[in-house]
Amino acid sequence: MISCQNVARHELIGLDVLVAGASTPSQGGMSGRIIDETRNLVVLQTKTGIKKVPKNGSIFRSRLPDNSLVEIHGSALILAPEKRLKRA
Repeated sequence: MISCQNVARHELIGLDVLVAGASTPSQGGMSGRIIDETRNLVVLQTKTGIKKVPKNGSIFRSRLPDNSLVEIHGSALILAPEKRLKRA
């Protein structure tokens, strides 16, 4: 089960997130659902369309299924998703 302690080792696709901080100022405050992820990008479906947010320099906030609020630093996610999921 996904929790604050293990969120970096879980699948992020499907999480609703708020970009709390971004290396590109225009992306700060953006919110949407994660629909895809690459080694360096998170792809969000927002109200205004699909947006690609670089992981490096970004901070994502999300409410998990257990209703806890988690802040995820994008730099901790820079790894191909399938490799990050295998990391212990």
